[in-house]
Amino acid sequence: MPRASLPDDAEAHRDIHWCREDTRRIETAEDAERFVGRLGFTACLTDARRPGPSLYVAVCGRRDAVLPRTVQTDPEASHTWLLKDDLIRRGRIWYAKLARGRTMCIAPRLVPCFHAVWGVRRGDEPARLSPDARAILRVLRHEWEMSTADLREESGVRDRRAFSQALDQLQAAMIVIPSEVYYQPKFTYIWTLAVGRFPDAPRRRLRRDEAVREIARAFLAGAGVTLPGELARVTGLDRKEAGLGNRALVAEGYATSPARGVYRLATLA
Repeated sequence: MPRASLPDDAEAHRDIHWCREDTRRIETAEDAERFVGRLGFTACLTDARRPGPSLYVAVCGRRDAVLPRTVQTDPEASHTWLLKDDLIRRGRIWYAKLARGRTMCIAPRLVPCFHAVWGVRRGDEPARLSPDARAILRVLRHEWEMSTADLREESGVRDRRAFSQALDQLQAAMIVIPSEVYYQPKFTYIWTLAVGRFPDAPRRRLRRDEAVREIARAFLAGAGVTLPGELARVTGLDRKEAGLGNRALVAEGYATSPARGVYRLATLA
């Protein structure tokens, strides 16, 4: 939706909560962890052209932050990338590529909610995971963690494209996450089982509608106002399901709906 369709008070609310002001810029890994913890979830390297909160925009500290064509030489993009590496190493924030290829940072309190929507439980793996993904998973369950090159060799999935697709599937299923990043002697991720860092995610049983409602609550708390289709675009939820989550917030008085598909935080002055 065009930014002009947002009321001024909602933009100001987002400036505060999404750290789009110079005085609120994210500078350290501790800042980034608090930022994700307050919001519940955020994208990593998206900019003002994409809806929703972004770690990169928060590092820039301005509404109109746009990624340059050459991100490798941009100091703000480089700083965001290094902060992402620190978040992976510290292990307090879930970082992975989730639904529809969205790379997201998720606070521990919302990991069970995302898992209830997108996670694949062990009994469903044969039906929902590809043979390549299951081959990689067998190796990780035996070794616990492994670098990209070693995992490709040990799993037998040696084609790079097939390996990347299988690994993306395991991340989207919330089974595997990166646990470390190395740049020497060459760039590689270390992959591990998510249950090692977030053991409560698969154990905590949530109904899907409850999980969607809490995801919608977290987004609305930071956004102030949700525009039609915005929650779905940010999270990868189906638009109908996202709407049900927002309407559940209206039913409990947490939000109001001044127009079709628009939801406003009830406490927003």
